[in-house]
Amino acid sequence: MGALDFLSDYFSVSTPKKKRKAMQTVEIKVKMDCDGCERRVKNSVSGMKGVKQVEVNRKQSKVTVTGYVDPNKVLKKVKSTGKRAEFWPYIPYNLVAYPYVAQAYDKKAPSGYVRNTVQALPSPHAPDEKLTSFFSDENPNGCSVM
Repeated sequence: MGALDFLSDYFSVSTPKKKRKAMQTVEIKVKMDCDGCERRVKNSVSGMKGVKQVEVNRKQSKVTVTGYVDPNKVLKKVKSTGKRAEFWPYIPYNLVAYPYVAQAYDKKAPSGYVRNTVQALPSPHAPDEKLTSFFSDENPNGCSVM
């Protein structure tokens, strides 16, 4: 047994493992007018560490970034190009129960999309809701009407 083996029992060298970010897809709304704007945004984001794929859809003003990235850092990087950017506020209209309520409907949204809002529900005192619950199985007085 050598001196290094003897000392290695008392000292341990361990490297802390970095926690890897989860794979995510970040969607950002960016107004792009020309090929130069599109190229500038794509190049700025694709140079980030952890980015696997960048898709730019100029027609919808949408940038989709896939990879091991932090969404806030991606947004900050897109804003550094001088463009106004925000997280993608729209979701497909078939994922919302009431897509054309005033809070959810947006004229600026691309076709097939509505604004992602928490309050996208109709008023509970709406007349059509009362009629549908009037003949439901949970209504104990529903049979007396028939």
